[in-house]
Amino acid sequence: MLEQKKYQFWFCTGSQDLYGDECLAHVAEHSKIMVEALNKSGNLPYEVVWKPTMITNEVIRKTFNEANIDERCAGVITWMHTFSPAKSWILGLQELRKPLLHLHTQFNREIPYDTIDMDFMNENQAAHGDREYGHIFSRLNMERKVVAGYWEDPEVQKEVGAWMRTAVGVIESSHVRVMRVADNMRNVAVTEGDKVEAQIKFGWEVDTYPINEVVEEVNAVSQADIDALVEEYYSKYDILLEGRDEKEFRQHVAVQAGIEIGFERFLEERNYQAIVTHFGDLGGLKQLPGLAMQRLMEKGYGFGAEGDWKTAAMVRIMKIMTQGKKDAKGTSFMEDYTYNLVPGKEGVLEAHMLEVCPTIADGKIAIKEQPLSMGDREDPARLVFTAKTGPAIATSLIDLGDRFRLIINEVECKKTEKPMPKLPVATAFWTPQPNLKVGTEAWILAGGAHHTAFSYDLSAQQMGDWAAQMGIEAVYIDKDTNIRQFKNELNWNSVFYRK
Repeated sequence: MLEQKKYQFWFCTGSQDLYGDECLAHVAEHSKIMVEALNKSGNLPYEVVWKPTMITNEVIRKTFNEANIDERCAGVITWMHTFSPAKSWILGLQELRKPLLHLHTQFNREIPYDTIDMDFMNENQAAHGDREYGHIFSRLNMERKVVAGYWEDPEVQKEVGAWMRTAVGVIESSHVRVMRVADNMRNVAVTEGDKVEAQIKFGWEVDTYPINEVVEEVNAVSQADIDALVEEYYSKYDILLEGRDEKEFRQHVAVQAGIEIGFERFLEERNYQAIVTHFGDLGGLKQLPGLAMQRLMEKGYGFGAEGDWKTAAMVRIMKIMTQGKKDAKGTSFMEDYTYNLVPGKEGVLEAHMLEVCPTIADGKIAIKEQPLSMGDREDPARLVFTAKTGPAIATSLIDLGDRFRLIINEVECKKTEKPMPKLPVATAFWTPQPNLKVGTEAWILAGGAHHTAFSYDLSAQQMGDWAAQMGIEAVYIDKDTNIRQFKNELNWNSVFYRK
C-alpha cells in the first residue's frame, strides 16, 4: 500500500543581468554541474531538477506557480549564485505553497588566491546574494530551511536529503485521510482534539464509521482468501502454540486474516491511509484487531488505538517520510507502559495491548494467542517480538485548545535486562534523553500523551522542521534539556504561538 512516489525537487538559482550574458552563462553552467553531482551523490532520496536562472519578478513568480501545480514537485531548493535583488522575489515567495530550502553555498570551494579579480568577485558572491535573499524571508516572516556549507560535502548533501524527507512529509500531510472506527475512548482527554483545526493546519481528513459497516466487509471475505493469507502467516512467522489446541489456534489466526483483508479493502475503497480502532466498540468482530492492525501498519498505514486519530496520522506521515530509506529500522505506533527504576538501568517499557508494527522487530517474529480482558471477545492472535536497539525518536502531537504542540523526545532503545516470558505482546525498552528523571519530567510538563509515533529512521530535527513548516509549536527533549530552561521555553511558546 505504501507506494514510493517519484517526487522531484526544483533547483532554482538566483542572479540578475547587471554583469552581462557571459556571467549568466557561467551561472547556468555551474548550477547544472551542481544538480548533476547532487543527483549522482547517492545522498539524496529524490531527484533534483534544474531550472533556468531566475532573474526577474516575472520568471520567479511563473516558476513558483508552476511548482505549486506540479504534483511531482515536493519543494524547491534555492541558491543565489551572484547578487539577486530580494524585492524581485517577494511576490513569488508569497505565492509559493511548497516547502523551500535555502542552500547557502558557492560553486568554488576555495578562493583562487593567485587569479582572483573583480570579474570573479562579481560572479561568485553567494556570500552577498544569499544574505540579501535571507533578509527578505525574515522581513516576510516566512518559514524556510537553511543549509549552509559546500555543496560537494557529503554532510551538506545529507542535510539536504534529510530535509527532502521532511518536505515530502509536508506535502503528503494534505493527502492523509484517517478512518476512525467508533469514537474516542470514554473520559480520555489526550486522544481528543479539534479535527476541523487539524484539517486547517495539516490538511488531514478524519472521518468516523460505525464498526458494523466495516464488519460487513470483513464477513464478505472469501474462505479461500482467508486460507491463503493464513498460509502466508504460517510460512512467515513462528507459531507459539504453548499448549493450545492447534486447530483452535489456526481458527483464531484465520479470524485476524479476515479482519486484515476486510479492513484493508474498506480502507482502499474509500481512500484512507490511516485507521483508528477502539476496544470498547467491536460490534460483530470476533476478536480485537491485533495481528491484522500490525500487518496494516507494516504495509504503510498509520494506526492509533482508542480513538487516537492524531497519532494515527503522525504514524502515517512518518512512514511516508522514511519510505525508501536504506537500512531502515522501522516506524510504529507505541505506548508507554511501565518503568524500570533500578539505578543505572532506568527505562520505560513500551508496548501496547496488541498493535505494535513489526517493522521495528529485532530477530524472530512469532504469532501468539492469549486472553485479553478488554474487548470481551475471543483470544486474539498477535505478533510478538522485541524491538531493535539504538537511537530513535518518540513524538506526541497534542491539542492544547488554542494550538497544537509537537513534543519530540530523543530516546535510546535497549534490550531489557531479563526476558519477559509471560508478557504476550511486542515490546520496546528505552531510556529517554537526557535521562529517565529529566526526560519524563519534561514530557509531563509539556503535556505529552501516553501514545507516541515512534521511529528509528527520522531525526528530531526533521520532525521539528515538519512542525515549523506546518506553523505549529515544537519542543525538544534531548541531551541538553534542563527543566528550568524547559519550563521557561513552554511559557515563552504560550505567548508566541497564541492565536
